[in-house]
Amino acid sequence: MKEQSLPITNVSHLIPQKKPFEMVSALLAFSETSITSSLTITAQNILVTNHQLTEPGLVENMAQTVALHTGYDYFLKGSPAPIGYIGSIKKVIISSLPKVEETITTRAEILHEFMGVTLVQVDIYNPNKEVIASGQMKTVIANQ
Repeated sequence: MKEQSLPITNVSHLIPQKKPFEMVSALLAFSETSITSSLTITAQNILVTNHQLTEPGLVENMAQTVALHTGYDYFLKGSPAPIGYIGSIKKVIISSLPKVEETITTRAEILHEFMGVTLVQVDIYNPNKEVIASGQMKTVIANQ
């Protein structure tokens, strides 16, 4: 089993998404049933419009946080990160959009996992630790 100290600020090897579509910057905390990531919003981000990360950017950040959990779990076991997909999204509430140069923090808690399908609750926080988006999603690991 591999070990790596947290936080991890280069997560590209832990997720299947690649630039310019990476929507997580760092892995801050990890457990078997939860993960906390961060994303610093840049003007170059493909999902930034009018100096704000858009709603699809927030949803993609949620999904990539879940992918980061899976990827880091596989990394600890010595295997490459698998490819996965968003199976469904429900109960997403977005109260505000983060601005360029802000760093958001995203926490995902696994509610249920069975045969490659994971149901999670995800909350995104602004720099003031206020929830700006939340929702539930199911992700599915592709057959390999």
